[in-house]
Amino acid sequence: MWRHNTNPLRNSYYGTLYPSTITGVFNVEPKTIKLFKTMSFESDDNWTCTNLTTDLANGSMLNTWFVEKEGEWFTFLRENTGTLDWRERSANGIGAANTVVGPVAAVVIDFIVDVGTIISVGDSVYFGTIPTFAGFVTGVIPFETTTPLGVVTLASITVDCTTGVVPAPADFILFIKDAVAESHGARGYFMEFTISNNNTNPVELFSVGSSVMKSYP
Repeated sequence: MWRHNTNPLRNSYYGTLYPSTITGVFNVEPKTIKLFKTMSFESDDNWTCTNLTTDLANGSMLNTWFVEKEGEWFTFLRENTGTLDWRERSANGIGAANTVVGPVAAVVIDFIVDVGTIISVGDSVYFGTIPTFAGFVTGVIPFETTTPLGVVTLASITVDCTTGVVPAPADFILFIKDAVAESHGARGYFMEFTISNNNTNPVELFSVGSSVMKSYP
């Protein structure tokens, strides 16, 4: 037989440790699409955000991502690693591939249009109307150039296709940046969150907040 409220260890039930969890919703101005930039809480201990959901994004924040300032814990919102959402602002199209040459580990794709300066080393490259993963960018020549001898060098990207599929000439090329590194907040009408704490000592949580602004697409 087990007696409740007699165990000196918090989050301990019948000899097994379980984290305490709290689920809540941020929904100021319900009719407005918002950008939830940060998350914060006033507590005497750090918490982990195990789930963050809006109608347009999903994410989570480890307790190691929070920084304590004047007794309150802060972090900027990040999406989950590996998130692939073509509605994100960090997803961009380049255009149809002109030529595709080189070994699998260093495929050079050039274009008759400028690549621009948004794409960078480490971005993920996809191709086709139903995006197929090609590989990761290892080099970029953003603009068409002309050498002093009059030789025209087209804009191009170099892609390591070792773990992907090599595109073909005329395939439409697009790219997306790392979901965690390029996170600018969570966008949506509302944001639901779940935080957890597995401390076996008493913990107090006073408030949970977020810096919210109107989203301007």
